[in-house]
Amino acid sequence: MQESYIGNADPVALEQLYQQYLENKTSVDDGWQKFFEGFEFARTSFGESSGIIPEQLQKEFRVINLINGYRTRGHLFTKTNPVRERRKYTPGLELENFGLNTTDLDNTFQAGTEIGIGPAKLRDIIAHLEQTYCASIGAEYKYIRQPEVVKWLEQKMEGSKNTPSFNVDQKKRILHKLNQAVAFENFIHTKFVGQKRFSLEGCETLIPAMDAVIEVGANLGIKEFVIGMAHRGRLNVLANIMGKTYEEIFSEFEGKEYDDTLFCR
Repeated sequence: MQESYIGNADPVALEQLYQQYLENKTSVDDGWQKFFEGFEFARTSFGESSGIIPEQLQKEFRVINLINGYRTRGHLFTKTNPVRERRKYTPGLELENFGLNTTDLDNTFQAGTEIGIGPAKLRDIIAHLEQTYCASIGAEYKYIRQPEVVKWLEQKMEGSKNTPSFNVDQKKRILHKLNQAVAFENFIHTKFVGQKRFSLEGCETLIPAMDAVIEVGANLGIKEFVIGMAHRGRLNVLANIMGKTYEEIFSEFEGKEYDDTLFCR
């Protein structure tokens, strides 16, 4: 070790040198002067504590652990099933699992800066995390190996609490594309009973989501989109995203011949 000379020194001799230094700094070698100066600085600046970490500082680290708990496992406790409660996972995100309790809820913690809200009460930190990671959107991302990507996702999600704000026109657009998706599935289910249709039922939100991705991407300068997908929902995507006409799609169900070269977009 680089400091082995200190461990090998005679404690009594060190004490004598220190006392000599206190009486007259110049009476010891320059090297020992610097050593004792550092010792005095540490003693006067940080005190002669027993190494015990203050309770408040310990709790700051516990709140950091709580924040990381939500980031890592929050998706397991989301409210994504409106029909029934989702299965239980243990351990949960209860305060006691992180060395905290309800008496800490009104205490202010600097750890709030970690999620972008600055020093905040614990109850406000938890409310922010609950809305971000345990509402109707689940985010499982900690497996990503690029730290910069993980940090970017955290800043984006925690900055908006994973609750996007849409204006009236955007909401109408979302509703319009959702209606298209639902109406398409309902019509095929009624008109072509028993036909293989690779239904999108239950995942109709794919249509407004893809529409938004393409719209935003185009505004950012993307010139071409390549879509690779399974059979499920492909007809709905063809009709409501790619613009293939209902006439062409229904002709396929009825077995009628049509000129597939007409579909070019």
